Amino acid sequence: MSTDPTHETERYVGLMSGTSLDGVDAVLAEIGPAGPIRLLRTHYLPYADRLRAQLLALHTPQPDEIHLAALAANELARLYAEATRDLLDGIAPRTVRAIGCHGQTLRHRPSDGYTLQIGNAALLAELTNITVVADFRSRDIAAGGQGAPLVPAFHAQVLRHPHIHRVIANIGGIANITDLPANGAVRGWDTGPGNMLLDAWIKRHRGAHYDRDGAWAASGTADPGLLDALANHDYLHQPPPKSAGREQFNLDWLDTTLAALGRSIAPADVQATLLEFTAVSLADAVSRECGSAQELYVCGGGAHNGTLMQRIRARLPAVKVETTAALGIDPDWVEALAFAWLARQTLHHAPGNLPLVTGARGERILGAIYPA
Repeated sequence: MSTDPTHETERYVGLMSGTSLDGVDAVLAEIGPAGPIRLLRTHYLPYADRLRAQLLALHTPQPDEIHLAALAANELARLYAEATRDLLDGIAPRTVRAIGCHGQTLRHRPSDGYTLQIGNAALLAELTNITVVADFRSRDIAAGGQGAPLVPAFHAQVLRHPHIHRVIANIGGIANITDLPANGAVRGWDTGPGNMLLDAWIKRHRGAHYDRDGAWAASGTADPGLLDALANHDYLHQPPPKSAGREQFNLDWLDTTLAALGRSIAPADVQATLLEFTAVSLADAVSRECGSAQELYVCGGGAHNGTLMQRIRARLPAVKVETTAALGIDPDWVEALAFAWLARQTLHHAPGNLPLVTGARGERILGAIYPA
């Protein structure tokens, strides 16, 4: 085997904690310069309710927020270190080239020239004795891009088919798609809310963190007037490249929209409408921008929502709709795998963004490196 490290297979840890604020997805992957990525181990560590509430509160301005965010970043680093230790469990840290850590997004405002993901990567490197690559989004924004989505580059590397036009949909808190034509440029963008509004609404009314299998939504009936009002959001009518977050889709916006209707809607019917809104915004983006798509593969938490999957299929009758499990990758681990891959790109001085996806002025090497 060549001693050139660019031609060697290496082990990476990928850590992902997304806008759903549910916990940390951790993967150990074996990645070479070409060919399939081997998923070796996985681990999930949920957030405590207290931490989830703290992080949610930090999404909006509040007194002493810099101090509170720094404390939360330290707590996240300790949680990420715990997830990494549980993941490795007997595997020596020295055999892992690096951790790719997304961090927890508190603000995503590319129009103002910044994004903020916390997690104290320096402390994570200290606690694990493994090199950490973090802050992947900032360099793309510095180059005029949206800083998101970043996973389309990974999707293109591992999920593209030479003869079939595929679309990959990641439905986390926000939903995004990657357009993978057999020939032609790869594109990707956030289509709108994924699980975020669904989770927030059921938390308010039933105290649950999420709507298991979309059962509560299925018990209601989508309200056409509310759906039309939601679908009138300015974001949905902007052309890609674009990215979204809690800044655009949140309970305050939903409450304002409901109040403007001037009538009462049963909570279960609102949930049904929110689920339909996720399905419609995603399916419309596929129909409008990926017209010849033959297959749609879903990953992220939304892949487990049977009611949502059913509604996406109904909205895209000519497209084969499955989860990424059909392609050999469990839908729960795709994003964490992507950040393991992005860490490798960084350490090998290779670009991690796709300018046509993010709108950046060109390809950039992403991330900040914190050596072990």
